[in-house]
Amino acid sequence: MSLQLFDTHTHFDIPDFDIDRIALAKQAKRHGVEHLVLIGFVAERFPDLVQCHHHLLQQKDIPHSHLAPGLHPFYIEEHQIEHVAALEHLLRSHACVAIGEIGLDTFLKQHKQPELFLKQQQYFELQLELAKSYQKPILLHIRKAHADVIKILKQHQFKQGGIAHAFSGGIEEAKALINLGFKIGITGQVTNLNAKKLHSVIQAIGAEHLVIETDCPDMTPLCCQIEQPRTRNTPANLIYVLEALAQALHIEQKTLANILWHNSFQALQLPTPL
Repeated sequence: MSLQLFDTHTHFDIPDFDIDRIALAKQAKRHGVEHLVLIGFVAERFPDLVQCHHHLLQQKDIPHSHLAPGLHPFYIEEHQIEHVAALEHLLRSHACVAIGEIGLDTFLKQHKQPELFLKQQQYFELQLELAKSYQKPILLHIRKAHADVIKILKQHQFKQGGIAHAFSGGIEEAKALINLGFKIGITGQVTNLNAKKLHSVIQAIGAEHLVIETDCPDMTPLCCQIEQPRTRNTPANLIYVLEALAQALHIEQKTLANILWHNSFQALQLPTPL
């Protein structure tokens, strides 16, 4: 069965993949992965992110790479105002498909403290304004902060849309983000039948609002966790996300793959290949 898949969220640039990145990229291509996005998270890694992106573009028989730099809310303590300028420089000097991953994260107690949470909001808002200025979609990272993210998106009248990465909210939050122009990103978590909240969201909103992603090296599908619970995830495992999502939606894999393929290009404002 010939499939075309788009891995909309990877950290394939990080050192975990330095020893075998190209071999893994070729494996992903054999599994139908035609495109992948390299996500930024801290300014310190921007040069390596860009270098990896250009190296991948020079290779044959691997997925086409796209660049999406951003300042991740989980690393808020590392971010400085000059890093926003570094991000803007990347947007000016490279063909970036989106800004990401950005948003709010109160998973850790320390990030709920008023000072740090305010800083998260400030950096989220600065990056939203950059996305508006450069007409880029955004890749949202949200943990335990969906209402605040939705409120800020509305306040800034953000119209560029994008993807709510590794979605962990409920049905109403998913619908609110869809109404704001976002697709909902589904990771290997969908392979866990105990992820009942996620499965309820998937069934409530349907395939037309979804994209798939590996978030490699994290979010390894359950079927691939053979060595230890933290087995390194790779883009080739996107096929298992597709399989589990097809089962959850009761849709044939080829049909679903085609829907997700078009959704990915739409979310990232790219022309769909003929």
